[in-house]
Amino acid sequence: MALNPKTQLVLAGILSLVYSCAVHAGLSDYLDSLKGLTDTGSTTAPSAADSLSNTEVVAGLKAALQEGTQFAVETLGRSGGYLDNADVRIPMPESLVWVEKSLRRLGQEQLADDFVASMNHAAEQAVPEAAAIFSEAIQAMTLDDARAILAGPDDAATQYFREHTETALTERMRPVISRTTENTGVTSAYKHMLSGAGGLSGLLPGEATDIDGYVTRQALDGLFSMVAVEEQRIRENPLARSSDLLKKVFGSVSP
Repeated sequence: MALNPKTQLVLAGILSLVYSCAVHAGLSDYLDSLKGLTDTGSTTAPSAADSLSNTEVVAGLKAALQEGTQFAVETLGRSGGYLDNADVRIPMPESLVWVEKSLRRLGQEQLADDFVASMNHAAEQAVPEAAAIFSEAIQAMTLDDARAILAGPDDAATQYFREHTETALTERMRPVISRTTENTGVTSAYKHMLSGAGGLSGLLPGEATDIDGYVTRQALDGLFSMVAVEEQRIRENPLARSSDLLKKVFGSVSP
């Protein structure tokens, strides 16, 4: 049935209004979808990292952390792990360097060398204690932690570990170091000498009297240093990413 001109005009007006509303609604939805970008002042499209699922981000970061810490513990927690590695080797405490120089001038180099070796071997004995603590920190990692690490600097995961594990590592490793130095030749003799000095030992600098504390701090610095080395290697070298998940997660932020 043909419509008269007046009816056609009314229908055209209704269709025009409906179309206008639909377009306006679509534009509104689109603007809403950009709200997260405009709120932060960004006009760029979402990055590849944004497209990763929460599960992938957390699983990928946990895998990287597990790999890095396992590498560090296995590398340092063996005979020569500290002593034979110039990057983490524990030196004579600064406050006792004069003692070392005096021994060497007197032809007693072996005493100085044995002292340094005993400190490094104590650290090597204590490092395996870190494995369980690292694992606990990995399991406790949240999505926010994972995304912050992924978007952070090359040592972001290492910083996470230092913040969340350093206290527990100190408490777990120091007793092992104390037992080891107590039973090791020249270092044991030095500790007994200090205990016999009574109040006079208070005249010495802190690191000279607290050898176990010094070794513990140095051991932790070396441990975190090795974790950072492996983390950077995984981030920068695609061949170092041992699984498809690591390649996908770290590849999303690689240049």
